[in-house]
Amino acid sequence: MSRNGRGRGGGLLIAGTTSDAGKSVVTAGICRWLVRRGVKVAPFKGQNMSLNSFVTREGAEIGRAQAMQAQAARVEPTALMNPVLLKPGSDRSSQVVLMGRPVGELSARGYHGGRQEALLGPVLECLEELRSGYDAVICEGAGSPAEINLRRTDIVNMGIARAARLPVVVVGDIDRGGVFASFFGTTALLSPEDQALVAGYLVNKFRGDVSLLEPGLDMLRALTGRPTVGVLPWRHGLGIDEEDGLRVSLRGAVRESRPAAPYGEDVLRVAVCAVPLMSNFTDVDALAAEPGVVVRFVDRPEELADADLAVVPGTRGTVRALEWLRERGLADALARRAAEGRPVLGICGGYQILGERIDDEVESRAGTVAGLGLLPVRVRFAREKTLARPAGVALGEPVEGYEIHHGVARVLGGEAFASDEAGRALDGCRVGSVQGTHWHGALESDAFRRAFLTEAARAAGRRFVPAPDTSFGVLREAQLDLLGDLVEEHADTDALWRLIEEGAPGALPFVPPGAPS
Repeated sequence: MSRNGRGRGGGLLIAGTTSDAGKSVVTAGICRWLVRRGVKVAPFKGQNMSLNSFVTREGAEIGRAQAMQAQAARVEPTALMNPVLLKPGSDRSSQVVLMGRPVGELSARGYHGGRQEALLGPVLECLEELRSGYDAVICEGAGSPAEINLRRTDIVNMGIARAARLPVVVVGDIDRGGVFASFFGTTALLSPEDQALVAGYLVNKFRGDVSLLEPGLDMLRALTGRPTVGVLPWRHGLGIDEEDGLRVSLRGAVRESRPAAPYGEDVLRVAVCAVPLMSNFTDVDALAAEPGVVVRFVDRPEELADADLAVVPGTRGTVRALEWLRERGLADALARRAAEGRPVLGICGGYQILGERIDDEVESRAGTVAGLGLLPVRVRFAREKTLARPAGVALGEPVEGYEIHHGVARVLGGEAFASDEAGRALDGCRVGSVQGTHWHGALESDAFRRAFLTEAARAAGRRFVPAPDTSFGVLREAQLDLLGDLVEEHADTDALWRLIEEGAPGALPFVPPGAPS
């Protein structure tokens, strides 16, 4: 496989019948399959709506899913890969991040009423810049391409596919049921011009004997004129860097953990407060990767009281999350834990909540609000967002992370969470068993995570001992390789490569509704 002769790389758009159909992981899997075949490949998503974000080395904020896909492609993530990021602040408004920097808050009506159309040019420029430097660019759509009420302003699905002449493969989650109707209905709702770019379908999360599915795939092709280019089997634990923290189910929502190993006689139970507008909940994935650690998202004080470690995660609405904790009795449960010397960790917005006071005229415009008072920290929200990739030392071990926040913390006592090699404070605060940090991703630093869990287990009175050899980076690479394997073994990779190199095959027939008798 090599670069085509058009002076730019080929492209492919992975759309989906619904949100959460598997577009992100399929895109990552195709990127990993291609890079293992010697193809220089990059991911791209013109517009992303997510509270899980990441900071690139140049200090730009992008969707964390695109950072994961860049890792799958073995390239450094950049703002070009996700030029527009929407970070919901409520059901009706979002912060708009353009080329990695926030440019303001917009209502959904305001965004779709004109601003979105104006962004099509910059989005296409980013895509073309990537295509000029890579053999292939694998683009991810958003939601469904058949959102007919939004088609006029679309810059992420068929709007960009038509403007850039990208072939489109539609992914459907068969585990939800109704995948044939979803494929047919998605195609039927598109205009003839958009239909001409839909080159095929890909079934995701299939369980069972594929031969039983094949007659339906043949009928689907007869109805739509389009082939199915793969049936990916269901695999446990492939929700890598999911985009939407709002979808975390509280009923039995447990992040996957590896089985306990012989060196640990006990488990460590971690309870994460499922605060509103939860952001970067992937911070706790590194904890769940440890053998014997069970991570659960909770919304009741009794669930928090029973845990060995309580985590207050990041949030796009710090004051709103603080009110939610108080309303549900979780604030009192956290205070009791602190008084008893039991471990509490706050990350970013969660760290701010643990402090004495929050002055917010930016995010919530609530003015001065009392925090939980568990750390001697006062927070003032600045209009300029902090975006950084810091590194330092914590608990005697190297640690690095990334910062995404408007809140500026003034620490009035206690010890620092992280310091430089000379011992000067860099971030955060710690008093007894309660600590907080603005650094997302800190728990992905293996040696620090082991030291942190050892200390937490001791404070909780647990005999749990962290495994000495767990590498979060190695486990993540194994997940990405598994995605690449799924594509290579269960998709028609020859057909996918033809689409990437040659584009959409042209107008394909589409039979009006009504299956053959």
